[in-house]
Amino acid sequence: MYDWRKMSAIEREDAFVARINKAFPWHSPPHFDSDKTKWYILSGSCYEHKCHIGYSFERMSDFCFDLLNICEDGSECIRSWCVLPNHYHVLLRTGGMKELRKAIGRLHGRTSRCWNKQEKKIGRRVWFNCLERSMRCNYHFWSSVNYIHNNPVKHGFVSKWIDWPFSSAKEYVETIGREKAVRIWQKYSISGYGQEWDSDL
Repeated sequence: MYDWRKMSAIEREDAFVARINKAFPWHSPPHFDSDKTKWYILSGSCYEHKCHIGYSFERMSDFCFDLLNICEDGSECIRSWCVLPNHYHVLLRTGGMKELRKAIGRLHGRTSRCWNKQEKKIGRRVWFNCLERSMRCNYHFWSSVNYIHNNPVKHGFVSKWIDWPFSSAKEYVETIGREKAVRIWQKYSISGYGQEWDSDL
């Protein structure tokens, strides 16, 4: 997401030309809208990965409530979700991603204004972006479930999925049972997830 800052001038020029040739937005991930109902992983992150969501327990709770309400209104089903202090992921099924993304954009706008006013930091940039990736296959889907539920463990907030209060992990394990959750974890690896391995499935 922030690789641009690590690139040399030549690498930046090559990347910029490649985006123009593909008709992609110059400085943000492309969106591939479709009116077909699909499974997507929707991800949003705070600018420069600052922990704006995690300012307080109350803010985390309120944001989860608002985010899930919007996702429920804009989707047929939410399969898994997780909110961390500086980003979030939601796996959902929808045929209206364009409209859902607009609603998420409005949520980002409202929370930016509210949080900046609360912290007396008017004008500060709070959010980086919101992007979606469609599920390519069954393996991609279940590895995404595992990835989302494992996110708090990956980032060192808890040692067990079910100990993180801002995710669907506890409900997921209670619903399908621990043994099945372990089998799914072992079968659908998250090794290298998010590092482009899943884009070619």
